Amino acid sequence: MNSENTNASGARPNPYVRPRDARDLDACVRALAAVHERDGYPVNWPDRPGDWLAQPSLLAAWVAELDGRVAGHVGLSLSGTGDVAPGLWSARAGADPEAAAVVSRLFVAPWARGHGLGRLLLDRAVGEARERGLHPVLDVVASDTAATALYERLGWQLLAEAEQEWGPRQTVTVRSYAAGV
Repeated sequence: MNSENTNASGARPNPYVRPRDARDLDACVRALAAVHERDGYPVNWPDRPGDWLAQPSLLAAWVAELDGRVAGHVGLSLSGTGDVAPGLWSARAGADPEAAAVVSRLFVAPWARGHGLGRLLLDRAVGEARERGLHPVLDVVASDTAATALYERLGWQLLAEAEQEWGPRQTVTVRSYAAGV
């Protein structure tokens, strides 16, 4: 075990964020199902939630552990179809949209909330984006007030709100954010 990932007794700190690996997907799907049941995220439950978490545009992903259990997840991706924030950020910053990285699939299991896991996961994704020379951006459903409050508390800048079609007869409002400088 890497010494930077352990405390003086040799145990991992609690909570703990580490790179996600394939063995984590089942636990991530269970946590995501609990989030979906409680909060309605994701809005449309994917047919294959493990594949949804391991999207092809993924650059990296991490899990948060609490008491030795997977308790949260975040991904960092290249911009994909339907991502609004990269274009808004690039227009505002006068930069190439490909210079943005999309923070995605961020969630914390209901049983693990209140321990700062959302912030830890977000900090890890932002750090990775910046190490790659990319600017972190994200889109969030406007009705997810807990997530928008977190982003704003951490200094993310609201770029715009936009209506998106997410299926037949389903329109959602998303808020697009860019990480502060």
